[in-house]
Parts: sequence; structure tokens; C-alpha cells
Amino acid sequence: MPTRRDALLTLSGFAACTLLPGFAMPDALAATAALRGDTIPTAAGDVVIHPVNHASLFLGFKDQVIAIDPVGGGARYAGLPKPTAILLTHAHPDHFDLPTLEALGVAELGLTGPKVVLDGLPDGLRAKARLAANGDSGEIAGVAFTAVPAYNTTPDRLKYHPKGVGNGYVISFGDKKIYIAGDTEDIPEMRALTGIEVAFLPMNLPYTMTEEQAASAVEAFRPRIVYPYHYKGSDPKKFAALVGDAAQVRLLDWYAS
Repeated sequence: MPTRRDALLTLSGFAACTLLPGFAMPDALAATAALRGDTIPTAAGDVVIHPVNHASLFLGFKDQVIAIDPVGGGARYAGLPKPTAILLTHAHPDHFDLPTLEALGVAELGLTGPKVVLDGLPDGLRAKARLAANGDSGEIAGVAFTAVPAYNTTPDRLKYHPKGVGNGYVISFGDKKIYIAGDTEDIPEMRALTGIEVAFLPMNLPYTMTEEQAASAVEAFRPRIVYPYHYKGSDPKKFAALVGDAAQVRLLDWYAS
């Protein structure tokens, strides 16, 4: 029987549904039926986690699909449902790509992100965007979120992510909180988090954390489930071994596309 020490490789696909003639799939299912990945139960319904690539992911919930840091061009998202909301952490090109945003419908949807993202938008898109600075709270796609700090602390990494520029996010789905760390090290604000069901943590040098830093943070704030992402050049299995019983580490393939 798997234990919390196990690193689970879970890229589970949605089972195909056979519908009777004249029977339409309910909107709440249609929005997430094309998403493949883990399902996180909440008191208000399931969250579907669909990894796209590196730091890009979709979260499906009821009839809503939140795109987080989508990059890579519109073709990468062919076959996926159109997002109903877009959330960006910062303006580095592996998190912010205007052609991808345009392909996903940002002109109609707008987006939510920090000032550094809004400053990089054309005037027409900037007018539809919503600013979220560290500490701001609001609602996106019908769920509550809080923007939390994301920054470097190691002296020779400070130039990559200065404090106060980028965001992480804590998003509440029903009774469960999902933490998207963004590009950060194991900062005090991360270590002080409580009640996190699922955490997405980056680990790649020189930009974010080592496997040891990320594991130390997990020991401090104790999410129930952790997904290493944004890990190109790092070893997520090493991270899982370091975490041990502190959390359940789930390894998805973030570099298939």
C-alpha cells in the first residue's frame, strides 16, 4: 500500500464518457472533461490539475478553468478548454508570453497579475487587466485568492526575483487551499503558510530553490500534497526523498510538450 513517503507518478487521464443521443454534457463537466491530471476533492466539488509545461498549468473547477502562467504559443493548448480566467505570477518569458495570452482570449477575459505584468501589456489589454500586488485578495473565476510574496533571498540570486515584484497565489476551492509558489526561494512568508492542501513548488538554479531548500520549506509549512514544478535541471525524485513523510509528493511530467 502506498505511504506518504511514496512519490506518485500520476498523469491520470479522464475516462471517456459515452452520452446518449440528445443528451448534452453538463457545463460543469464540459469545462473540465478535456483536462487530464490529478483530481483534488473539496467540499464544493473536485479541482482538476492539468500540467501543461514547466510553470504553466490549468486548474479546472466546476465550469471554470484558470490558466496560470500560460506560455509556449497557442498550439500547445489545442484541445484544451478555453480558460475562463488567466492568472500570472511575474513577467519572465517562461511565465508571460503575449502571443500565448492572445491565443487564449486575453482580449475578452483580461488577466490578473502584478504591476510588472501589467506594465508589459499593450494599452488596450492593460485597461482590462486587474492588478494584484503582494497581500491583495480578490476573486477569480468564482473563487477567492490572495497574492503572496515570491522572491529570492540568496545574495547571488537577488537580481532574478526582487522582493515585492512577483506573486505567488493561495487559491481557495471550497474548503481546500492551493498554493502556487511562483518563482521564489523558501522565504519566511512561505514557511508561515498554514492549512495548505496542495502546493506547487519550483526548484531550479540559479532562479529559485535547490531541492534541499524546497524540502525544508515543506517541513515548515506542511502542505498535504506537493507538486514539484518549474524544475528543469533539478531532480524531483531527490526532492521527494528529502521530504519523506512531511507531505505526499506527486511527480507529474511537466516537460512532455
